[in-house]
Formats: sequence, structure tokens, C-alpha cells
Amino acid sequence: MIREDVLGSLPVYTAVPALTRALDAHGCAVLCAPPGTGKTTLVPLVLSGLVGGGPVRRVVVAEPRRIAARAAARRMAWLLGESAGGKVGFTVRGERVVGRGTVVEVVTTGVLLQRLQRDQELAGVDVVIIDECHERHLDADTVAAFLLDVRAALRPELRLVAASATTDAQGWARLLGDAPVVEAQGVAHPVDVVWAPPARPVRPPHGMRVDPVLLTHVASVVRRALAERAGDVLCFLPGVGEIGRVASQLGDVGADVLQVHGRASAAVQDAVLSGGSGRRVVLATAVAESSLTVPGVRVVVDAGLAREPRTDHARGLSALTTVRVSQAGARQRAGRAGREAPGAVYRCWTEAEDARLTRFASPEIKVADLAAFALQVACWGDPTAAGLALLDPPPSGALAAARSVLTAIGAVDASGRATERGVRMARLGLHPRLARALLDGAREVGARRAAEVVALLSEEPPREYGDDLGAAWRAARRGGDSYAGRWRSEAERLRRAFSPPPPFPDPGSPPGPVLFNILRCPPTPLR
Repeated sequence: MIREDVLGSLPVYTAVPALTRALDAHGCAVLCAPPGTGKTTLVPLVLSGLVGGGPVRRVVVAEPRRIAARAAARRMAWLLGESAGGKVGFTVRGERVVGRGTVVEVVTTGVLLQRLQRDQELAGVDVVIIDECHERHLDADTVAAFLLDVRAALRPELRLVAASATTDAQGWARLLGDAPVVEAQGVAHPVDVVWAPPARPVRPPHGMRVDPVLLTHVASVVRRALAERAGDVLCFLPGVGEIGRVASQLGDVGADVLQVHGRASAAVQDAVLSGGSGRRVVLATAVAESSLTVPGVRVVVDAGLAREPRTDHARGLSALTTVRVSQAGARQRAGRAGREAPGAVYRCWTEAEDARLTRFASPEIKVADLAAFALQVACWGDPTAAGLALLDPPPSGALAAARSVLTAIGAVDASGRATERGVRMARLGLHPRLARALLDGAREVGARRAAEVVALLSEEPPREYGDDLGAAWRAARRGGDSYAGRWRSEAERLRRAFSPPPPFPDPGSPPGPVLFNILRCPPTPLR
């Protein structure tokens, strides 16, 4: 049974008619709606015709993170009185929950990017919604550019919605051909700002390192917030490691301490998003800024840090680094305390420091390693990206460096066009260097072992796995934690990429240094 009472109470409900008119007239629109208004859940259901009685259309919703894609699909299915996999399904890397009758499919932007490379027309899809486009992830920018190409050359009837949690939408509107901007007003309760800086200076973040003194201070601020305010506490931290350290210091706070990040198990994610009977402390990464709504939160504790991608020149791969949160990010985080009632945000920095924060986070295209982007645009047929509609052009130096890497590993030819090998690498859904390690390493050590090691290199293992590759590989093989489960799924996905798979040697021996040599050295001659 459709939960009409819940759907009708969502603030974005009043903006849906204007959005429908905008799409009917222009084919594209920008939807601005604060977090928690229903833009991710109600809008796809209406545009698909599952709610409201309109014509049935196949809708694809692109989310920036796997955890958000799963949560959005499950929420929409719940609103329809179903489970995910029926009329609403989702696809993320390594997991697909859809059925014959699926009308709304939630995917990550990476999955949609791969789908576009295989089927540029997106046959059978009527509407694409790019959610959280204000976050300016590189995959989302690339997907938007490709979709605008598709609309211009192949399918002018394909409808495109750029959905944002901020009102800074004019750039997206221009990009979509002066598309209409539809705004929905959220229910915002007042949020008190409490400045709670550390008593003594802490070392600024460096790379992935965060001063333990700051984490101890954040834990103390959480305790203070629990004592001074009612309701659940949502604490923002930059990454999984910092969440674990703060959680270890909150074992006796008299509340359930939950951890929300991309590596959290589905059971933990469901527990956080469904609320609870007792008081809770939710330690979260930036995924809870706008992609997820955590019910019951009245207090936000903000450590003031975030993780952004940067090029690791030592490895030639993109890596995350710790930076100060932007003013826009800090506002998004604070707003979580006023979603359901008046609340408070405890900021672990001074008011003077707040004025010096950057206004917005840097778009990934300006700061990240562009090797994967360069391979995608080469496969698309525009190696220089000059003909793509992008909010920000790629820096020429970074793009040239990326093309140099692709040439060295045989992914593009002298003119920058993707080779057959490059197309195969792009479809693996890996960084080009890792894709090269998988393809060449399979010949050296076998498909299974190469897939297992590349899967290990694709996501940082838990700290308890150690720094030694062989030891971490064995720990993942025998592990029963959520990381080991994801690692096995990813390794199997990569192994299946070989058809037929080459014979693999005894999988019981350590992987050895061969894959690291492949990552570092020029490619073997192509035959």
C-alpha cells in the first residue's frame, strides 16, 4: 500500500507540478531542495508515474555514493509498501537488486558512467536524475556532460534533472541550456551555533593524518553535547579511521554509538536510518551532509574536516587528503540539527577561523588525478574534452599528464584515441593503472590472484590488516568482517572480467611483488 500520508507531507511535494511543467517545456531542469525535503525519494516516484497517476516512465537516479543509492532505493520501495527489487531497485558496484518490473533504478554515478559507455542511447530510459550535483564529484560532472551529448545527438526526448541541496544552481542551469530552476522550501528550525575549539592548538591535518588531540577533543565535545542538549547527536568526522578512534573513547556515554560510512554493513546503515528507541550518537563521514537523512538528530558536532581527492604523485594514483570543511559544507552539516525541531551545532573551531574557510569545496575536476577521466572521454570519442559541456574545464597540465600515463600503459594511441586495450580497461571500473595491473598481472600470476590483489589495492583495508600486502591478502581471505565480504565480491567481479579466464597458479602462495612492478614499470610490448 502506498504511504500517501508520508508522501503528501514531504516539503518538495508542492514543487513537483512546477518541475513537471519545466520538463515538459524544456526537457531539462534544475531542482533545488534542502536535505530531507523528499527530492531524492518523492520526485523519482512522481516522474516515473508510480505516484500521482502520470504516464509510466523509466527513471534512473544517479547518486554519488553506494550507501546513498541503497538507502534511497529502500526508502522509495518502503513508500510504495514494497521491498527493493520490485518497482524500485538499485545497482552499485558488486550488487544489483532489480526485477523485471523495476521502473525506478538508483545507481551510483560510476555505474551510470559505465552504462553510458556500453549504451550511449540509454535505451529504455526516459528520465535521468543526477542527485547531489552540487557536490561536484568528477563522475557526476562527466555523466552530465555525456548525457547532454546524448540529448543533442541521439535522444532529444531524454529528460534530465540536476538535483541540488543548495541554491547555487545558476551554473547548472546554464550548462543545461538555460534550464528552469525549480526551488522547494524546506522546513528549517533554528539552530544555535556553539563555538567549541580545542583548549590548545592542534597540528593541522597532513595527508590522511589527523592530530589525535583533536579527536580526543571531539569526543569530549560529544559528551558535552549529550549533557547539555536533548536528542540524538550526529558527529561529522573526515574518515573511517577517525570515526573508529572517537567511537573507542565513547564507550561509556550511556547512548548507542553508531558508525556511518561507505564501509558500514547494511544492517548498521538500516539501524541508523530507521531511528531508535534510545538515545544515539551517530559518527559519520560527509555522506550524512546531504545524501542521507538521519532521524532523531537535534545536535550536530562538527570536527571541521573533510576528505577530498588529490593526485598522489608517488604512486600515480588519486588519493584522499584531509582538508578543512568549506563554509557551504559546514552549513549543510549544521542544518541537520534543525531538520525536525530546534537544535544546536557545536563547531570545533573558532568564529574567526570560520570566516577564513573557503566558500565551497573544490570541484574534483580541478584537484583530482584525471587519468580515469581522460580514459572515459577518450572512449567517448573526445580525447581533449573540448567538446564536452563541463562546468569547469579540466586543467590542461593535469589532463596532459593523465594522457601521458594512458599512452604509457597502452590505453590510448598517439592521437589520444582509446585503443581496444583502453576500452577494456575503462570497462573494468578501476583506475587505469590498476586496470593495467589486472590485465597484465593476470598473465603473470593468474586471473584469480591478480583480481584479489587489485581488489585489495582498490579500497584501503582496515588498519588491523597491517601494512604488508601479503599479510593483508591473507587476512582478507580468512576475514569475516564487512571489508572482507566486499573484497571477495570485488575480487570475484574482477576475475569474471576475464572470459575465458587464463589458468591461474596455486592461489595459496603470497602474491609477491609482480603486481607492484606492473604498476610502476612501462607496459610490455603489445601484440
